[in-house]
Amino acid sequence: MTAPLDRLVLALAQVNSTVGAVDQNLACAKSARKRAAELGADLVMFSELFLAGYPPEDLVLKPAFQDACRAALDDLARDTADGGPAVLMGLPWMQDGFCHNAYALLDGGRIAAVRFKVDLPNYGVFDEKRVFHPGPAPGPVSFRGVRLGLPICEDIWQADVAETLAETGAEILLSPNGSPYWRGKDDERLAVATARVVESGLPLVYLNQIGGQDELVFDGASFVVNADCAVAGRLPAFEEAVARVVFERVGDGWRCVEAPSASQLGDDEADYAACVLGLRDYVQKNGFPGVALGMSGGVDSALCAAMAADALGADKVHAIMLPYRFTSGESLKDAEDCARALGLRYDVTPIAAAVEGVEAALSGLFAGTQRGVTEENIQARARGIILMSVSNKFGPMLVTTGNKSEMSVGYATLYGDMNGGFNPIKDLYKTQVFRLCRLRNGWKPFGALGPDGVVIPENIITKPPTAELRENQKDQDSLPPYEALDDMLECLVEKDMRVAEIVARGHESETVKKIERLLYLAEYKRRQSAPGVKVTKKNFGRDRRYPIVNRFRDPGLPAQTPDAALAPEFSAGARFEE
Repeated sequence: MTAPLDRLVLALAQVNSTVGAVDQNLACAKSARKRAAELGADLVMFSELFLAGYPPEDLVLKPAFQDACRAALDDLARDTADGGPAVLMGLPWMQDGFCHNAYALLDGGRIAAVRFKVDLPNYGVFDEKRVFHPGPAPGPVSFRGVRLGLPICEDIWQADVAETLAETGAEILLSPNGSPYWRGKDDERLAVATARVVESGLPLVYLNQIGGQDELVFDGASFVVNADCAVAGRLPAFEEAVARVVFERVGDGWRCVEAPSASQLGDDEADYAACVLGLRDYVQKNGFPGVALGMSGGVDSALCAAMAADALGADKVHAIMLPYRFTSGESLKDAEDCARALGLRYDVTPIAAAVEGVEAALSGLFAGTQRGVTEENIQARARGIILMSVSNKFGPMLVTTGNKSEMSVGYATLYGDMNGGFNPIKDLYKTQVFRLCRLRNGWKPFGALGPDGVVIPENIITKPPTAELRENQKDQDSLPPYEALDDMLECLVEKDMRVAEIVARGHESETVKKIERLLYLAEYKRRQSAPGVKVTKKNFGRDRRYPIVNRFRDPGLPAQTPDAALAPEFSAGARFEE
């Protein structure tokens, strides 16, 4: 028998897979395995469901897709007969008629072991109970005399699986993950991983997915924690990497003695990088040749233009200014200055003929009525038609540019400025948009393709925001200052706070109730909005699922105490009996 290893060289493959692109994912895995061999690795580890891409949602229920994933795994297993690194690979696995979220060890030309995910998340953006069957409590797998525990993603967010693995002899925990980004998530992951290390007494490798998938962005930021809870190494966030990690047997346990040490990004830097990666992967994985967007001279379109240039390169971004008689000379200059600073193709297409043509067509139907929001919205819809026509004619995806503050209160026009295929700033409040504009003028993320330096003119950041749909219009004619509005919205959306609690923060009661009302009324618009990058803990769509028909309004009362005299008699945890 071969003596157990005293030194384990592990390669962490933090590489970008694509949902459904099984052959492409297999080729990516083979390339990463080749790199792992160059690093002297005994074993290369991939993220959760790598062969399928994550999350595969209902695609994973298709037998043909299951077959394709298994065929790819068999192909990769045969490769391991060459004496090179063994492979830990995630995929959907059919067993006894059930589909499992699985992790397989490939070594010596065969599938040496398979383990199934036990805890299937069914909250927030996750819906795994819909498509996967939970596995039994797992034991470790033996790899060349080393007993490896393989808890899959959610399996380390509770104590049970890691505890079972430790009790059944695991020596190192290797956890493949598909953990999407939101602000502060890295600290949450580290806290969870550290808790499992404390409970099990074992070192833990946390390998996370990298890349964008629809609204979700996976930031990588993988790490290693030793048994003494010290962070032994980190991989970069929002960057692909195949990294060498070395464990050595020390006494009765194992210790990571070599690993990369990447620096962490600040919250705003991470948000910006997430938006860029999410936009890049959405465009490239869907096969668009580039993007187009309306350039208004405002802060939102300027930030989107900068993100698009950073994601794709300036040559793949077409900025179009669509002026009407309410568009100021200041906006015309700001839009052009920004486009030129970014190096974009920039065109000016006046919309007067389109707007006045629609108004002429409606003149009979609208006779005797006052001009108002309807006529203002014709401008937004004329712009939407022109931009969608450019997209249809030449193929670029239309980027829509509304921020979370606007989407929250419905200050966006259906079939107008809401037109588009993807929105990189959909989950950024207006105050965050301003911050990220200033950030980008002095910094850009690793791998960004846009120019260095100031790319968003100062005047765009400092002038009062306006939609310019009527004379002298300003956003704050009908909305509170954005600092106040965004605080109220964060309380209502992210924290589900009572109106009374928000008022206690210093806001006027009627204003809070107005914003809550607008939030509920705009649900029908959000259901029809383009997908966009998730950067907060609760985005619109996957995280926050509210009914469109909704007559509830918070009356503004303090928290109520139920009448104990009316409560049924039962102990906590007891079941009701019929």
